[in-house]
Amino acid sequence: MAATVTLSDVAREAGVSLATASRAINGSANRTVREDLRERVLAAAARLRYSPDANAQAMARGRTTSLGLVVHDIADPYFSSIAAGVSAAADRSGLAVTLASTRHDQTRERGLIEVLQRQRARAIIIAGGRTDDDALNAELRRALADYRAGGGSAALVGQPVLGVDTVVIDNADGAAALARALHGLGYREFAVLAGPAGHLTARERLDGFRAGLAESGVALDPANVIGCAFTRDGGYDGMQDLLRRRGSVELVFAVNDVMAVGAMAAARDAGVDVPGELAVAGFDDIVTLRDVTPPLTTVRVPLVEVGVAATELALAPPSDEPRLVHVEATVVLRASTPPRHPSNGNGAGSAS
Repeated sequence: MAATVTLSDVAREAGVSLATASRAINGSANRTVREDLRERVLAAAARLRYSPDANAQAMARGRTTSLGLVVHDIADPYFSSIAAGVSAAADRSGLAVTLASTRHDQTRERGLIEVLQRQRARAIIIAGGRTDDDALNAELRRALADYRAGGGSAALVGQPVLGVDTVVIDNADGAAALARALHGLGYREFAVLAGPAGHLTARERLDGFRAGLAESGVALDPANVIGCAFTRDGGYDGMQDLLRRRGSVELVFAVNDVMAVGAMAAARDAGVDVPGELAVAGFDDIVTLRDVTPPLTTVRVPLVEVGVAATELALAPPSDEPRLVHVEATVVLRASTPPRHPSNGNGAGSAS
């Protein structure tokens, strides 16, 4: 068996120092090599059929070929679809994705950023709505600023509060359009499974839905706004709470689809027919909705494209100010919200 060719062999063949050969082949975060020396080293490496070590290249350049993606829940189809878009865009750039989960605990984000920084990830994407915790947001801004100062780049999917490029989903407008469409179907008595009080995505969707109802002349009863976790189980628990004091509610809007799926399960377990006795709508249009019966009315967010956009932002040349990419959300009317009477023309959306 032939002996393995080393970088020292290449340096000797090219007639340069080992340090010069390393910088020519592996690159360097802060030193360059004259073009004639670089060509000499590369020619020697080709003659000897030398294969560079990926770890050595990463150490020399200060960055690896990995991209870090931090999500709140890897089992949630919302995040898996975003991850699919990130992975596709990263692959086109020759990068591998390292996936990390906060398990719905945003205090873990800083630690995960630091881990990815130690691993010399080329870029970091954080996907998920922010909270109204100013101290936590400031801590994350500092962590991302430190990472970027070391040569990394970052992007966010959510609210633009961390000082980095951000993909912003138009939550409020999408929820308002849904409210108008449901009013157009004849619904007048609404409840909202609103998620946690401090969750900004949940708040934007609640506020948008309330505003859309107000435009249609309907006031949302505060007693019918149910706080709960931003998860499937949160939707289940919230629906149980609502059913104990349901009153005249005709339709329940859950501020994300996994909550809506949990809400439908709670209704079924309580013997309440959806949509015969109670209509349900969600938000996001996650891919697993194709297996839900009845098909769920929702607001479609192009989640794979969101992941692609976030990756393109993270890998783009740096800019002086954070860049924002706004993503529209589109109402999709399905069988979980059948018309209560023929449409009066006030609705908007598509059927599928």
